[in-house]
Amino acid sequence: MELSQLPLVLLLISHIHSGHTEETSKAKVSIKPAQHVFRGETVTLRCDIDGEGVISWQYSWYKDGSANAFSKLQEHTFSPVTESDAGKYSCYGAERGGSRSSNISDAVTLTVSERTKAKVSIKPDQHVFRGETVTLRCDIDGEGVTSWQYSWYKDSSGSVFSELQEHTFSPVTESDAGKYSCYGAEIGGSRTSNISDAVTLTVSHRAQTVLSVSPQKWLTEGDPVTLICEVYSSSTGWTFSWFSVTASPGNRYHYQLLSDSSRGAGGNYTVSSAALKHTGVYVCRAERGNPAYNTTYSNTQPVWVTGVSPQVSLVISPSRTQHFTFVSLSLSCEDQSNSDRWRVRRYTENEQWEDCSSLLWASQTGSTCTFIFTFTSDTGVYWCQSESGENYHPVNITVHYDVILESPVHPVTEGDTLTLRCLYKFTTPQNLRADFYKDGSLLQNQTTEMIISNVSKSHEGFYYCKHSERGESPKSWISVRASRSDDLNLMIIGVTAGLTVTFLITVFLVLLWRYRNNKGVRSQSPSSVSQQQNSSQTSEQNQSDGGYNTLLSGTGHIYDSVDATIKKDINTDSESGPTDLTYAEIEHKSTKTQMKKKENRGNNTESCDIVYSKLKLEMDQGAGSSDVTYAQVK
Repeated sequence: MELSQLPLVLLLISHIHSGHTEETSKAKVSIKPAQHVFRGETVTLRCDIDGEGVISWQYSWYKDGSANAFSKLQEHTFSPVTESDAGKYSCYGAERGGSRSSNISDAVTLTVSERTKAKVSIKPDQHVFRGETVTLRCDIDGEGVTSWQYSWYKDSSGSVFSELQEHTFSPVTESDAGKYSCYGAEIGGSRTSNISDAVTLTVSHRAQTVLSVSPQKWLTEGDPVTLICEVYSSSTGWTFSWFSVTASPGNRYHYQLLSDSSRGAGGNYTVSSAALKHTGVYVCRAERGNPAYNTTYSNTQPVWVTGVSPQVSLVISPSRTQHFTFVSLSLSCEDQSNSDRWRVRRYTENEQWEDCSSLLWASQTGSTCTFIFTFTSDTGVYWCQSESGENYHPVNITVHYDVILESPVHPVTEGDTLTLRCLYKFTTPQNLRADFYKDGSLLQNQTTEMIISNVSKSHEGFYYCKHSERGESPKSWISVRASRSDDLNLMIIGVTAGLTVTFLITVFLVLLWRYRNNKGVRSQSPSSVSQQQNSSQTSEQNQSDGGYNTLLSGTGHIYDSVDATIKKDINTDSESGPTDLTYAEIEHKSTKTQMKKKENRGNNTESCDIVYSKLKLEMDQGAGSSDVTYAQVK
């Protein structure tokens, strides 16, 4: 029977032997090793039919719903399998030499893909340092594989040194450096991965941090500055910290962690507005991993901030920042109070903190440091330090053999004139005709001096001079500060704002006082004023008669006399009209005293202090009712 006649055969089978009551069997497809396989593997399709009483079946295989059978075997093998073999497979069985047949199976999908490739990763980085903890990991993306057995190889060796997915070196050493690859085989199966690409692990002796500063280390108050910390030849997974550095006698370093220096993975520490307190020497350090691995401290990086109006000035004689060798030099700390409490310190190019008094060819008297001879080793930053450790007015002093740049010691004020000269040690006069540079760019050539009028902030930078035969000078930093008019304007604005606030507060207090007084006037009735006046007059009369009312016996009295003189205005008529009435009430709380018995009084009363106010009115004759001011004291 031709395979192409299958639909007709199936139709006939469903109608013959209508009296037959046995249930028709259904074929079932299975695929080994898996439904998802890799190109190049061997794949077997198998058709199984559970039909009782059937000794032998003739099988038919179909792909993707096609009516044409491509195989008549119970098992069909693809070796090697390719992507073109992927598809949906079903099978059917017919009894050999009989009339029985199965139902066609459900379709089963075979997926064929490129063989998965193992992949190696290294944490924390491919470049690590001796002492760190390093983990190699092998990953294989193989669908349908629940478990892999891994094999690790080093430097293309055929020997497996580990069968774990992750292999850890703790601590790692230089001998662990090399090229690593891995491979995976299915546990309990036949599937395998391709071997991974080799990944190189580099192990260095010790991590080294490098600290730099941007835009530069010489600043004026208010300038922004950024400290940049990097780990040499490594950039992954680091966190950074910054420290200020001080030195004790003998140059033993002390590191103080900056309170806000933990900046995570970023290697920048930025100060948006530099202040005098930021003058100092800094280092940084990095760490990563768990347990944490710390780098060594970085190189030292000084930052020098000059004040707009420093409290203390470092006065240099001769007054310039560059000096010849084997000459005398004087440095003095001067302030407006007591200059004896300052000492001159320096930080040299070889990262040494030194007092003037400890130098071989220098001595300190009071706040003055005197060099008998200067040497190139005296190049460094000098400043004034107080007894409490405060640092002021850092100045970069350079000692050079023959050619130097004459430049101002103190910052130049905006709008002023800057004059630079190039000096040569062995000529008289010492002025050289030379070229002048700023930040590496030529500004003026073949001149004995360079003059910049109306200096602005843009003129700030490093300057030097160069002579074609004599050589070039060291670089000097020229700092430019805000003009005095700007400072004055800021002061005027501040004073004006303060006076305005004071005036507003004063007005508010006056209005409040008047409000409270007016409120008191409204609450006091004229009748009570009259009663108080009569009471006061009665008290005065009793006192003059040498006796007191029995209610007041044994009482201490304090009298306050308020005199009011009312005179007639010379411009008014003899019959003046009524005038305004004003009174003030003052409450004075009494203090209790001890109870005393008065034998010469009729009654015993509690002793208390009473304050009286007497109002005397003197009126010019012929005056009408006049303005009256009452003062009541309670």
